[in-house]
Amino acid sequence: MITKAPSNSRTMLLAALALAVSGSILGCKSKPATTATVAAVPTGSAKPPIVTQPPAVKKHLYSAEADPKADIAAALQQASLEHKRVILDFGGDWCGDCQVLDIYFHQSPNAELLDKNFLVVHVDIGRFDKNLDVPEKYSVPLTKGVPALAVLDADGKLLYSQQSAEFGDMRYMYANSVTDFLNRWKA
Repeated sequence: MITKAPSNSRTMLLAALALAVSGSILGCKSKPATTATVAAVPTGSAKPPIVTQPPAVKKHLYSAEADPKADIAAALQQASLEHKRVILDFGGDWCGDCQVLDIYFHQSPNAELLDKNFLVVHVDIGRFDKNLDVPEKYSVPLTKGVPALAVLDADGKLLYSQQSAEFGDMRYMYANSVTDFLNRWKA
């Protein structure tokens, strides 16, 4: 039997739904937009439609127990042997845009480009409160949002660090944006 919820329960349900939806629209930023920020955005500058929805069940990409410095050192050693570059992927399992980037990493031709030219190290940044010295070392400003990427050569030299949230809104981008990035930075 379906019963009608009291109006204050409906109001709370609608408020919770609105909060959940706003989180998926805002993307994976370090701080949610305030009403002042939202009000300042002109009505004509709405985001384009979502290209790829983040998965309902998040994939475990970023290990909270991992030692990112040891992981990076191991990746650099392997990259030197295999003549590859290392991509540092800063984010968290909770981040829908990080999940979409991973989806794109596993689609052709990106999967082949990654396999042939790169090693990927996922660095867990918690809720913007963990391992923050690592992106700082590679000049990646997490305040712009995640996923955030850096590319290192096999010697550990920084070749690229994301500065303006280029991949922070992956759900609004096409897979070929990742293809272009990988082709630009491949070994």
